[in-house]
Amino acid sequence: MAIETSASQATAEDLLRLSSKSDKRLELVNGAIVEMSPTGGRHGKIAFQIGVVIDAFTRPRNLGTIFAAETGFMLHRSPDLVRAPDIAFVTGNRLPVEDVPDGFIELAPDFVVEVVSPSDTANAVQTRIDDWLRAGTAIVWTVYPASQTVFIHRGLDHIERRSVDDELDAEPVLPGFRVRVNEIFQPVG
Repeated sequence: MAIETSASQATAEDLLRLSSKSDKRLELVNGAIVEMSPTGGRHGKIAFQIGVVIDAFTRPRNLGTIFAAETGFMLHRSPDLVRAPDIAFVTGNRLPVEDVPDGFIELAPDFVVEVVSPSDTANAVQTRIDDWLRAGTAIVWTVYPASQTVFIHRGLDHIERRSVDDELDAEPVLPGFRVRVNEIFQPVG
């Protein structure tokens, strides 16, 4: 659902100002501020579990930084596009920890995870994937909790489907990282 702003096309600065006053998750899609529905418990649990698994691999190796769902990434300007994935990873050579801004991060993450909610339309999911890849994200995982499948996107025309017994990777961003699909759907702890 779009929220009206005073400007004909909202900017990232408008979004940042509104976000600080709103209890809703917001994104900016080609100049239009869009309200994101809150996610359900299963969605949040799976996103958290994926973050834990990625963190267990990246943190001891000092590979970069993981960002949670509310983190906005400025993907382009005029019109402004700010997206917030469920999980994002940026390598340390692109964004050292000491350089993480208070506002939106003005780059595309190297690796993005989008957990699909029952209310998401196929078109909306595909648009988000395309936005990430066109902005320079090297790999996008699209996670479908209902079917316990994951699609790995390594470009607009390179898609791989993984099922429960298959293994996931995050090549070329995280060489050597491997996790079985069923592990990301298991309880944390």
